[in-house]
Amino acid sequence: MPTQKPEDDRIALLQGTLDLLILRMLVFGPRHGQGIARHIQQTSEDTFLVDHGSLYLALQRLEDKGWISAEWGVSDNNRKARFYSLTDEGRAQLSVKAGQWRRLARAIGLILGPEEQEA
Repeated sequence: MPTQKPEDDRIALLQGTLDLLILRMLVFGPRHGQGIARHIQQTSEDTFLVDHGSLYLALQRLEDKGWISAEWGVSDNNRKARFYSLTDEGRAQLSVKAGQWRRLARAIGLILGPEEQEA
């Protein structure tokens, strides 16, 4: 397992951002909760460490919205687990939410400007 970064190097996830990241992870196929959290952490180079309480609340919220579906299965370590999949509605929402996030990130980048100009 990769070395943990100090807590001040990690970034807290806002609720909508966690939803977006979960939807993105499910593009690659069904995953159980722990697999989603692990993939977010690995893909973000340990910047995002997903709290399990927040993760499962988000999964329930996304399932209630119809953006993901869940079914019981068996994990790689032979344990019973819920596997989450992206629905067609969830795939459409991912596209919308990703576009909104990219516009927001671009606008913040424009306001912050290039790093070399910082005082």
